[in-house]
Amino acid sequence: MEPMDIVGKSKDDVSLPKATMFKIIKEMLPPDVRVARDCQDLFVECCVEFINLLSSESNEVCGKEEKRTIAPEHVLRALEVLGFGEYIEEVYAAYEQHKLETLDSPKAGRWASGAEMTEEEALAEQQRMFAEARARMNNGNANPPRQSDSD
Repeated sequence: MEPMDIVGKSKDDVSLPKATMFKIIKEMLPPDVRVARDCQDLFVECCVEFINLLSSESNEVCGKEEKRTIAPEHVLRALEVLGFGEYIEEVYAAYEQHKLETLDSPKAGRWASGAEMTEEEALAEQQRMFAEARARMNNGNANPPRQSDSD
């Protein structure tokens, strides 16, 4: 039997956008270097495996603190535990830059206003967003019906 992730998809169904990954690979190499397609696919698979490893360790760190939501500090601690401590400073800097960019974006909406959500509200919002993403993935429907607050 194939290993399954939390949404019931096999690990083979989980991937990263290959075009974006190929662009990143190309940008990191000198212009005169070419990479075979099967090598690009291997890079993508390595990235997926790294993300799986990091998310699993982050979840363990989070669980040891008896938290239910993985926070950035859990990911940073997981990097250290996994032996990637030399990347923490750069990852943290990228995270801080991302926060600045998203706070300035029009999509930030209520998140940028400083409005705090309870853990229950955040969980409900997360579940709603997951449901929308699943619906888009399964049905090709970009605008699934929104759940009411009473659900």
